[in-house]
Amino acid sequence: MTDPARRRRARRIALGTAVVLALAGLNGPWLWRVGSEKYHEYKINRPEYKEDNGHWKVFELPEGYRQNTIHASLLHTGKVLLVAGSGNNQENFDAKRFDTRLWDPRKNTVKRVPTPTDLFCTGHTQLADGKLLIAGGTKRYEKLKGDVTKAGGLMIVHNENPDEPVTLPAGTLFTGRKNGRTFVSKDPVVVERARKVFDRRTGRFLRNEPGLGRIYVEAQHSGARYETGTQDNYRVRGLTGADARNTYGIAQKLALDKKDFQGIKDAFEFDPVAERYVKVDPMNEARWYPTLTTLSDGRVLSLSGLDEIGQLVPGKNEVYDPRTGKWAYTRKVRQFPTYPAVFQMADGRLFYSGSNAGYGPADVGRDPGVWNLRTNTFRKIPGMSDPHLLETSATVELPPAQDQRYLVVGGGGVGESRKASKKTRVVDLRAARPRFVDGPDLGKGTRYPQTSILPDDSVLVSGGSEDYRGRGGSDIREARLYDPRENTFDKVADPHVGRNYHAGSLLLPDGRVLLFGSDPLYGDAANTKPGRFEQRLEIYTPPYLYRGDRPALGAGPTTLERGASGTFPTKDAASVRAARLIRPGATTHVTDIDQTSIALGLKKSATGLTVTVPKNRSLVESGWYMLFVTDDKGVPSEARWVRVP
Repeated sequence: MTDPARRRRARRIALGTAVVLALAGLNGPWLWRVGSEKYHEYKINRPEYKEDNGHWKVFELPEGYRQNTIHASLLHTGKVLLVAGSGNNQENFDAKRFDTRLWDPRKNTVKRVPTPTDLFCTGHTQLADGKLLIAGGTKRYEKLKGDVTKAGGLMIVHNENPDEPVTLPAGTLFTGRKNGRTFVSKDPVVVERARKVFDRRTGRFLRNEPGLGRIYVEAQHSGARYETGTQDNYRVRGLTGADARNTYGIAQKLALDKKDFQGIKDAFEFDPVAERYVKVDPMNEARWYPTLTTLSDGRVLSLSGLDEIGQLVPGKNEVYDPRTGKWAYTRKVRQFPTYPAVFQMADGRLFYSGSNAGYGPADVGRDPGVWNLRTNTFRKIPGMSDPHLLETSATVELPPAQDQRYLVVGGGGVGESRKASKKTRVVDLRAARPRFVDGPDLGKGTRYPQTSILPDDSVLVSGGSEDYRGRGGSDIREARLYDPRENTFDKVADPHVGRNYHAGSLLLPDGRVLLFGSDPLYGDAANTKPGRFEQRLEIYTPPYLYRGDRPALGAGPTTLERGASGTFPTKDAASVRAARLIRPGATTHVTDIDQTSIALGLKKSATGLTVTVPKNRSLVESGWYMLFVTDDKGVPSEARWVRVP
């Protein structure tokens, strides 16, 4: 069989020669420009070009249904959940305008979904029953230095009473013993009782270890005169006697500095059949920018995020059990930057690629490695190129998942750094001593690349920007297909729309790819005009859908057990070469932990195909999957939805 990538390259050279010859006959720069634009439109719509490069098409939701889409998830109904929340728009937040749309790609219809709270910068993952778990979001928008009018910050409340916890309501006043300044709490706080500490050898009582509570406080009045410069002990107004002695606050600097976003504890399950959000028990920790990773037993691990006072959650990770609807802390503590790319491996351990989407110290939790959640041991993986440029990089598990290889794409420096990496890196976790090795070069430093696994085992890598949030007009309107077998990129058609921060991509059941979002900081290359959120959507149709008829896969079982087989009728069995289970994506902020493509055993008969699911529960998590088969030209069928219980 002719290599499709090699065939595409040869045809591209021929088309490029034709462009030069066509333009050579034009006179003058105006004719050159107009002719070039017309020829470009002609060229990209030629069947031969589409067969080699695919095709992009921009479209918009109907007026009145458009929104600033931040999150997108494919549901097992075939519809796409597009979540904006407040859409990174403080006016929406202040007015409590929170948006969600449900788009049907087959019918091209859209529906509004009532959104219960601000799910901007939430976390999400697919559950075993087909619902979507959504946890965290926005409690308060950031305030930049200069916009902050009241001094504020973190107050640590101490409770030295070993007999009972203490609850302080919102509006509690704290007055400094030395500085005399009074601050007010913005939320209620429950502080656990003190822990009695005994000598292990003698059993003699030593002391009470205070229970601690964290709360955001703010000065009662505006102005720099209410700032504090050093640590102070704060008495709690309204308490008397033993309560006043046992309960107090300690705060460091309370100032007019920048205040980061604050998270919420709220959690929901989105029901794809009822098409509504259902509230479940809240998390123990408030989280803004969290990652949700499904574990072997179907529970979901919630990691990182900014808490209710705008500080990085200090490694207090927790697990959601869908059977009980409850959250519980993990026994051990481990801290990551926000939106860490943490994947479950085929052996049940967790792989952290180093990719993340932003907040957190530059020197804490950024080294890639393999994490044993049970023992909390972490083995670093060496070899990462540009190790300090992993923020806003993307990580994708390469197909098939049995190979346990991961691709890390691009990335940038911490925060608003201008540095960006043009590297890709590949790691094989099945190796005795896993080590990152460089893959093909991107050509440009790339932050916020979008990545989607395709049914033919290639990976679409598109978009991104060379600078922070597309600053300086640095959007990258390019796309490539990555071949995991050859470790090569093949350039394909360029997207029409630049996509940077708050953008993402999703594989659809028909084999096309949806791209959404983009939130540039500025609207011009000179960085003088404010940016506008990109509300247009774009569909990429890969080259394989221009190679002729696709194999037809008939209806078969909708449930496939691990280790079991199912038969699907087809008249195209002879040409089919591979079968894949692809988990539907749930993507935001260059993070999509749900993407996985699992190779199935395949037997053919004259009238059908029998596929067999691997037995490994850590490899094949419970839930709904798209079943694709591909033929000898790499052309995929339309997906059949099947559930692995």
